[in-house]
Amino acid sequence: MIFLTETSNLLEDCLRYLVLGAIQGLTEFLPISSTAHLKVVPIALGWGDPGVSVTAVLQLGSIFAVIAYFRRDIQGVLKGIGLGIRQSQWREPQAQLGLALFVGTLPIIFGGMAVKLFWTGYETSFLRGIPAIASVSILMALLLALAERFGPRLKTLRMVKGRDGLVVGLGQVLALIPGVSRSGITLTASLLDGWERKEAARFSFLLGIPAITLAGLVELKDAFEVSSTHGFLPIVLGIASATVVSWLSIDWLLSYLERHSAWIFVAYRLFFGMVLLVWWRSVLSN
Repeated sequence: MIFLTETSNLLEDCLRYLVLGAIQGLTEFLPISSTAHLKVVPIALGWGDPGVSVTAVLQLGSIFAVIAYFRRDIQGVLKGIGLGIRQSQWREPQAQLGLALFVGTLPIIFGGMAVKLFWTGYETSFLRGIPAIASVSILMALLLALAERFGPRLKTLRMVKGRDGLVVGLGQVLALIPGVSRSGITLTASLLDGWERKEAARFSFLLGIPAITLAGLVELKDAFEVSSTHGFLPIVLGIASATVVSWLSIDWLLSYLERHSAWIFVAYRLFFGMVLLVWWRSVLSN
């Protein structure tokens, strides 16, 4: 009887992490906030908040997907940086892209370290509450709308400079606030800075590799401790689920932005934020 109960609990945990991984994969690269959905959806399903550690580690699946998807771009960047170091050819587009990614990553590293070291109550702070997430989602929808409406859409990856990386990287720091969406704020910052939609998304994906990888590795130990009741299997399945769904999301978004605007995400974020506020008020009234 005990064996059957343990098996049932293990299967339930595996299913839960498969679903969490799918949510992570679907929402990490769409500009709708994976952190918000990974907090809200499990609560709505009665599973509770999976927490910062589990959320961060599931993002590793998204990193596996983006590295595989953009392997040629990454190889080109590494080659460009190599030429810059060996032959001082830093004006080459790939070398400039590498510099932009490096410069753009620094703000989130320092910001993330500051939160980890000095904000001990971050995981339970009001910023991770439903009202804050809902309000941030609505605000980000309005900012994305402004970027979509007024962004000139001229720049491509071959035109990128270190200054472009810094602008988008400073925006990425805001993704430490749940509900902002890392891909959402970097896409918004890129569009406001004059990028083409698809190129903005590509840069956003590449810029996310160092930041998300570091965040996931830092929280890896704590995440496995959370799931230690049934070993490593549930969270490994969650990472695998996130990898597959992330790949599909990346491919779909790039294809979509090549032919369409980002207004659908503006509408979704407004809807998501308002639904959360209504839901939260109904919970309080009960």
